[in-house]
Amino acid sequence: MKIQPLKPQTISRRKLLVTGSATIASSCALSAAEEDEKKTSKTVRPPEGKGILLSVKLGMIAKKVGGKTLSLTERLQMAGEAGLDGVDFDEAGAHTEEAARKAVDESGVFVHNAINHAHWGKRLTSPNEADRDTSRKNIEHCIRLSHAAGGNGVLIVVGGGGDGPADVIEERCRNEIKKIIPLAASLGQPILFENVWNQMFYDHNKPPEQSAERHVKFIDSFKSVWVGQYYDIGNHWKYGQPGEWIREFGHRCVKLDVKGFSRENNKFTEIGEGDLPWDEVRKGLSDIGFTGWATAEVGGGGPDRLKKVREQMQRAFGL
Repeated sequence: MKIQPLKPQTISRRKLLVTGSATIASSCALSAAEEDEKKTSKTVRPPEGKGILLSVKLGMIAKKVGGKTLSLTERLQMAGEAGLDGVDFDEAGAHTEEAARKAVDESGVFVHNAINHAHWGKRLTSPNEADRDTSRKNIEHCIRLSHAAGGNGVLIVVGGGGDGPADVIEERCRNEIKKIIPLAASLGQPILFENVWNQMFYDHNKPPEQSAERHVKFIDSFKSVWVGQYYDIGNHWKYGQPGEWIREFGHRCVKLDVKGFSRENNKFTEIGEGDLPWDEVRKGLSDIGFTGWATAEVGGGGPDRLKKVREQMQRAFGL
């Protein structure tokens, strides 16, 4: 069979000009869009070179100053003006991903975490399947919001001990958390359990010097790097030695909540007050090589109050 040579295609000068003009116009439009994006978007990062970064809960930042209602952007700016390194977005249930990202971009203040306090009312341990579904969806929203804002984690309360026998409720919340891990992994957002007075993984009515062993065992049951601990230093001084708990958590201890507590008076206090042994806290953190975020969870207010809280944390951590 004789193969016929291909005929060269001919393109008219007019067609070439039209095609070239369209390509150039498209390129110009793309370049203009890219320039606009550069002007309106910026990367917000926390300070570099710090072993411990200091933060407050968004809920601690005043919503009004001098009778004026503040925007989300203005509230984040207040934290920056107080010398804080970032904010833990603990009002995630009241805001969209877009609103959080916009406030971070406009304020230039880093958001490192998200929380939805609905986890107390709609619990992963609930015997009601609808409540568990709602709780899981709330956490998924936090994961997406933290990612949109540029953060790196979500805090959750895993449930309540009053929802049933320990083995039953632990399995309930474990099953729900396992459903969330793929989303957390895809967006780079660790799921972090807070130790709270929820009658899980400790003996609520027994004396102190308890161990963090049950907390650790629950974390390890997931066999996932996307599950860890958001250790609240003040919460469990009532039940155990914070330095020992920090060492027991070890690498699982990803972030810290910070408040004071008095065993003698059985009440929470300002950071650095009460009888919590901060020297043991510092030693425990040093022993595990902790680096990361420490977030105050105390009474908040305006710029002066936030600055005072920041100074309290600096003294407590020896910064």
